[in-house]
Amino acid sequence: MAGLQQLPGQRPEPRCARTSWGLCIDEAKRKGMIVRDLKIPGDRHPEKARRADSAPQPKKPEWIRVKAPTSEGYKQTRDIMREHKLVTVCEEAGCPNVGECWSQGHATMMIMGEICTRGCTFCNVATGRPDALDVFEPGRVADAVKKLGLNHVVITSVDRDDVDDGGAAHFAQTIRAVRRQSPGTTIEILTPDFLRAKPGSLEVVVEAKPDVFNHNLETVPGLYPEVRPGARYFHSLRLLQRVKELDPSMFTKSGIMVGLGEDKQAVHQVMDDMRAADIDFLTIGQYLQPTPKHHAVDRFVTPDEFASYEKAARGKGFLMVSATPLTRSSYHAGEDFAQLRAARLARLGA
Repeated sequence: MAGLQQLPGQRPEPRCARTSWGLCIDEAKRKGMIVRDLKIPGDRHPEKARRADSAPQPKKPEWIRVKAPTSEGYKQTRDIMREHKLVTVCEEAGCPNVGECWSQGHATMMIMGEICTRGCTFCNVATGRPDALDVFEPGRVADAVKKLGLNHVVITSVDRDDVDDGGAAHFAQTIRAVRRQSPGTTIEILTPDFLRAKPGSLEVVVEAKPDVFNHNLETVPGLYPEVRPGARYFHSLRLLQRVKELDPSMFTKSGIMVGLGEDKQAVHQVMDDMRAADIDFLTIGQYLQPTPKHHAVDRFVTPDEFASYEKAARGKGFLMVSATPLTRSSYHAGEDFAQLRAARLARLGA
């Protein structure tokens, strides 16, 4: 209590992190009032609690720094997300481009909750046991897309290995809900790998006809055991190849991060693997370490090296390439989709 003095030799009472209603979080947990608080790293990433801190992230170079979001457009987008009780990967993954994208009303919706069943060492999305799927979520996403007036929307999700179809039907329902309310909006999805889903799950998503099917390989195959332990490189590659087999007209997209410890030869091999799977659009961006418990940044790749990756990828036949330090899967997605479509038309004309 205020005003009490500490007696000689008495240890000061440890400070306690508190909930939004003022109760000590440890006490609230003991009483069963809260199970977890995703703002606390230990709760957000229980699978990383015993992981030793990695080396401190090097100081960010000038080309990777961004300003804090303050615009009115950013606030309006944030308010619409809150009003519709929607989760965004922009916030959950700590995207550095959130200020720029939200100021233009472009938010990437993250469906099926905010808790992932995987524990990738690069990712800042919370890991644990998710809640049941919300049957009303597809409608809320569609309402938000309409209210934002989006010409192009990106919809992603957490991994849901606890659901028999990996959330495929939920993806399809969301796509159809957006189509009903905003028939002129093009839809890009960024899906999990459906590694543990029942047969036929991928087909359910493809039959809903998204305009772009994106699934990220994330890194080179040699780093999968360390960076993406719950996934399989060739399964993810085959998933994207299968999309093209099911619907050759559907655009496919995938991306990787650099600065995790890969070498240039491995990056070029991933490009070749992607082209063998007929992937149309490649994104390459700089990995940024969310917390000391996450995978360490090996180095900051220079803009010149990103430019060389882009040149090489275009030479290998990708219709569209985005390779910059700040590139993310949904960064400038609407403008990129227009260029992607134009590139296909130009190639067909040629």
